[in-house]
Amino acid sequence: MAGDLQRDSTPKSSKRSSFFLAINPLLHELPSYRSLNRRSSLSTTASRRKSNIPSYLFSSYRRKTDSLIEDFEQTVRPVRELPVSIKEKKRIRVASEYQTYILTKDQSIIFRKKTWERFVQAVKERLSSLYLWKKDIHDIEGKFGTGIQSYFSFLRFLVLLNFVIFLLMLTFVTLPMIISTQGVNITHAKVSSFAVAKECTVYERPKKELVIFYSYMINLFSGTGFLEETYLFYGFYKTGSLHSGNFHYNLPLAYFMTTFSYILLSLFWIVKRAVEGFKQSFIRSEDRFQSFCNKIFAGWDFCITDQHAAKLKHNSLLYELKTDLDEERIKQKIADRTKKEKCRIYLLRALLNLLVVMILATCFYCIYKSTIYSRKESGTTPDDVESFTYNLIIEYLPSIVITAANFITPLLFERIIRFEDYSPGFEIKFILIRSVFVRLANIIVLLVTLWSQITTCDDSNCHICGYNHNLYPCWETRIGQEMYKLMIFDLIIITSVTLFVEFPRKLIVTYCTGVPFKWWGQQQFAVPQNVLEIVYGQTICWVGTFYSPLLPGIATIKYIIMFYLKKISLMNNCCPSTRPFRASSSKFFFLAVLLIGLPLACVPILFSVAVIKSSKSCGPFVNYNTSWDIIPQTVDSLPKGLKNLLNGLGSDAFAVPFFVFVCLILFYLVALAGAQKRVVNQLRDQLAMQGRDKQYLIKKLTKDSVILKKLSDASNVEND
Repeated sequence: MAGDLQRDSTPKSSKRSSFFLAINPLLHELPSYRSLNRRSSLSTTASRRKSNIPSYLFSSYRRKTDSLIEDFEQTVRPVRELPVSIKEKKRIRVASEYQTYILTKDQSIIFRKKTWERFVQAVKERLSSLYLWKKDIHDIEGKFGTGIQSYFSFLRFLVLLNFVIFLLMLTFVTLPMIISTQGVNITHAKVSSFAVAKECTVYERPKKELVIFYSYMINLFSGTGFLEETYLFYGFYKTGSLHSGNFHYNLPLAYFMTTFSYILLSLFWIVKRAVEGFKQSFIRSEDRFQSFCNKIFAGWDFCITDQHAAKLKHNSLLYELKTDLDEERIKQKIADRTKKEKCRIYLLRALLNLLVVMILATCFYCIYKSTIYSRKESGTTPDDVESFTYNLIIEYLPSIVITAANFITPLLFERIIRFEDYSPGFEIKFILIRSVFVRLANIIVLLVTLWSQITTCDDSNCHICGYNHNLYPCWETRIGQEMYKLMIFDLIIITSVTLFVEFPRKLIVTYCTGVPFKWWGQQQFAVPQNVLEIVYGQTICWVGTFYSPLLPGIATIKYIIMFYLKKISLMNNCCPSTRPFRASSSKFFFLAVLLIGLPLACVPILFSVAVIKSSKSCGPFVNYNTSWDIIPQTVDSLPKGLKNLLNGLGSDAFAVPFFVFVCLILFYLVALAGAQKRVVNQLRDQLAMQGRDKQYLIKKLTKDSVILKKLSDASNVEND
């Protein structure tokens, strides 16, 4: 009893010190402590310097710090820690005196900051509820997972992008032209740098007369006839400046700067979204451990609520694991290849790539010949009911050939790549790269064919006007019509495939029990292939907006129709692809493919603006040699100081230092990224060390528990 009293009378501080003395040897045996000792041994010099500082300074600093902490804890205590009843806590919490007492000067700033953050978050949540198709996209995400949901989010982004571009063109180009027809004066600023021949200004406008129905339909689908004399195409916009009192509006300059603005807007918006997706894909690609455990323990998509979709997700994870094992097997197979096998496979790949080049050359040649034939035969047949179908096919012949090439070549590439012996992951990426190249190169081939016809001719008018005026009196409108036809035909094909292929296939597979129909199976929603469709359409929109200012409005309507078509088809006809596309990398991949299309769209626009002579019979640039000439003329009309500033910004004296400065910034960012990567690696090493500490402690506790159990059993035996 006296011993118990003596033990109870032991001060708490001595108990705490004895506890730490007992646990210190255990902590000193941890792997992290040993690693820290090894690191600290390398910095003995610094520690010796610190030891020269008097110890009383440290003790006084500790006393001041402890007193400050105690005062802070006494003055700032949460209500839940007060030794009062719940009713009293509620009364204190709502009391203004408590708020005044609890909030110091610094805490009031933090409180205001948190209040503002909560307000901003509430506003963002309120605005997010107004997002276009939010509920539909959430339903798709819940049933089919985030991989397919990312496609519809990407489609919504393109709807918003095209709508903003449409508003830009409508506000700064179309509306001034509409206002000018209501009595606003238009003055034509003649440029005296070159003389325009009279024959170059001749442009036979389509006659405004009553047309029969089939001619009306041809004009509607091809952009000719009555549509040519609307705000839809470049040739309808007049040149000159708009004057109304003191208001002065330079329409050619506005047309050029709006085109430049929508390209920059598209670039910045896409890059901003791509950076967000790149962060996620970069984090996923920098996993320290193998992808097998990540797929097994963290690969499940908890957004899925449908049982059938859960089964599909289970199968997709199983497929990914099999794919990873196949890749490991192929890597081992590649490592074990002999020189003879390497020579054989490289020779086979070279021959197959030569076959791919021949297929591409055939597609390009067919597009070239169809474009020439379409132009030669257009308008040669009489406008009657019997020739309606033929005329429509002639008008759409380049679009038909391009669509056929976009459909056939990916199927051929899938068959060819099976013999090239690539890994499954690289195989998918390589097919997509080839498909992207085919779709975008077909547009370039079409434009190059048109430009070859525009810039070359045999008569004297070509040399006088600078382009083939006899064949294309308003060549900008002709290119706009081709882009318009590609846009309309692409929508017709997507709608036809959805209504007349996917829905009948669903009915046949559901109600027919034959073996061929079972083998045919249900339609799969392949995300990358669907993304290539809308990227192809967006590239057409970017190219055609300069020649058809209202084309982004048509693209917006097209993507809205596509959203509902794809959604209905997905919900009723489709299942996720057996080759799933990872949602973690989808956001960055979609925008990266879109970024490939944007420079390719800029090349023909820059070529048209700076190289080809502008039409002298239509459009806002009839008084300029090229569309680019509006910029030097505008700069020359500015005040002297601003003119010198702009000339200085465009000179080599500014370009070279600016390039060096940009290189230095890039070097700094690369160095900063390297430093952050090293910090991340150190944190990962620390996490690994903590894992080893936990394993060591578990082993130690297990060992001590076994020893204690043996001792207790031995003591029980002795007592017995």
